[in-house]
Amino acid sequence: MTKKEYVLRALQHQQSDKVPFCIRLTVEGYQAYGEQLLKDFYNREVQDDLKEGKITFNQAVDFSIGNFMADVGVPWWGWDMEHLPACYADPYEAPDVMPGIIRFDSEEEIATFYENTRYIAEKYQTFNTSLIWGSHWEKAYFTRGIENFLADLAAFPEFAQKLLDYIISLNMEMLPKVAACEHLDAILLGSDWGTQRDLIMSPKTWHDMIRPGEKVQYELIKKFGKKVMVHSCGQILQVMPDLVELGVDILNPVQPECMDLRFLKETYGDHMTFWGGISTQQVLPNGTPEEVRKETARVIELMSQNGGYITCSSQEIQTDVPYENVKALIETARAYA
Repeated sequence: MTKKEYVLRALQHQQSDKVPFCIRLTVEGYQAYGEQLLKDFYNREVQDDLKEGKITFNQAVDFSIGNFMADVGVPWWGWDMEHLPACYADPYEAPDVMPGIIRFDSEEEIATFYENTRYIAEKYQTFNTSLIWGSHWEKAYFTRGIENFLADLAAFPEFAQKLLDYIISLNMEMLPKVAACEHLDAILLGSDWGTQRDLIMSPKTWHDMIRPGEKVQYELIKKFGKKVMVHSCGQILQVMPDLVELGVDILNPVQPECMDLRFLKETYGDHMTFWGGISTQQVLPNGTPEEVRKETARVIELMSQNGGYITCSSQEIQTDVPYENVKALIETARAYA
């Protein structure tokens, strides 16, 4: 079986002889540990592809350590924050047309994205994902500042909804171009709805103002035959039934400090696959390599019963994690794969 087939088997909630893994680092993490990881998990074919410019440095690290999923850079859009009008500071003065948009969807960029995805699919046979991250909630609070936008949701809901809807309209223009890629398997949308203790907003606000935008995006992704991946930090138990109903296939990062892993597996493990769960707040930065190995094995054995699990840390690995612990995590994940 290929790596992609093992991921699909996990998504089908079928027990397998291998547990797929996809361990990722922050930008700083790749910079700090990437070269050593390329040496410790040396792969000549990967090194050749990197030298020839067929893959990026981060992809080379991911393929060398053996990840079953590949992150393919995707053309998208963003705000030009320096040129957003001053009226964003006052919801009463919200513009009818939102300026300050940077587009990344030229024909050349789309063609490069398609070719990179095709090459990786054929060469490495991984489950290929586009990690878009920013959905409408996240981009809205980036625009206004999180405290301001939380106040907008309560005090200026018409303005908040207008901004959210505008962001969704841009996403819906971009998503078909991404989802049409033949060799792409999944699209991840990310918005951090949770704090350490609960939702960052009321469940009613999430249902009324956030869920509709998520729903139309997931439906479009599904229409193109791709899997829906969602990233949300924190404790989001109050919206887990909604995510099941909306058809989310993979949930990341699954923070054990916020949500009990056994409860998640027993309650929702038949409905979605979990990607994450190994603590970046406790064991990875503070434990010994042996403690990392034991905790990684414990989480894998708990979460991979009847499939439905992809081994990973509960966030991208930062530079507060000692290299020896990063290596212990990877080696343990490889042992189960």
